Amino acid sequence: MTRDEAAIHGAIEELRRLTDVFQERRRRLATSCGITEQQWRVLEEIATEHFMPSMFARERESSAAAVSKVLRQLLDKGLVSVSVSPEDGRQRQYELTSAGKAVMKELRRRRKRAIAEIWCDLAPESIDAFTRFGRTLAERMEAYQEKDEA
Repeated sequence: MTRDEAAIHGAIEELRRLTDVFQERRRRLATSCGITEQQWRVLEEIATEHFMPSMFARERESSAAAVSKVLRQLLDKGLVSVSVSPEDGRQRQYELTSAGKAVMKELRRRRKRAIAEIWCDLAPESIDAFTRFGRTLAERMEAYQEKDEA
């Protein structure tokens, strides 16, 4: 393995490590508020007031049954409520209950605190460089994936 290959493999390993740490942090944050990551994602989407379970399932490459299961869990926890749409009786409207809003507020508070502690004392030029590199890497990976699937 050449020096360049070793450096590239080292960078890939750090990206994997960063991904793992980030995912574990999200999992712990959700758990600290009594929910799962999947429930957090659904709560976030419901908070936008444009939540459609079928569209959410498609965007997340998930099944409608899996999204329905999460919705039932959130209903059972009293974090969301559901009603029939006044415009279209075939559709249901989901909204956060006061308990759901409190969970989201606490998640945002804890997330903001973590961001402040982890990111805020980093040099702005380091953050800018990281952002540029991440964008370039993501674009290259997406382009490769499209080419590879063709």
